[in-house]
Amino acid sequence: MARNPDPGLELATIAGVSRTLDDWSTMFHLCLVILPDRPEADQWIPVAKRIFDVLGDSNARCAYVVTGGPLIAGRILAGEETRVLTFVDPDSLLPKSLGLTHLPAFVHLRQDTSVGEVAQGWDPVAWQQVASSVGEMMAWSVPDITPPGSSSPAPTAGWEIL
Repeated sequence: MARNPDPGLELATIAGVSRTLDDWSTMFHLCLVILPDRPEADQWIPVAKRIFDVLGDSNARCAYVVTGGPLIAGRILAGEETRVLTFVDPDSLLPKSLGLTHLPAFVHLRQDTSVGEVAQGWDPVAWQQVASSVGEMMAWSVPDITPPGSSSPAPTAGWEIL
């Protein structure tokens, strides 16, 4: 079960800018797609793009979190890290602080860093619920996580966070 993370937790961008979680959420809610440091994680990039394309202009800051260093994040995101805020977390401190057990995950953190909604693993219905919750809270459009004709990974529990 997800829990509120430590607001003093340091998060660094792929470019090396480091601030606390509380600092990153001062102005906006955070809408995070957390990916494991595995090559297969790139399967969730199209899903994240659909989410970020809709919610990116709302009062939620959309970002990737990759549980690896900058080199690994760059390989997984293949250029997407230049378009969207990207955090690297080689020690998986954020997912552990959130009480997550499996990745990928879709997490909504409010401005006070409390958990809004969380979906662990790849369950399109659970991810859609998180997206709907964020859209409702932001009074914004809701992205369609798996629109007809889109390619999406098969549902999976994902990878365990070690």
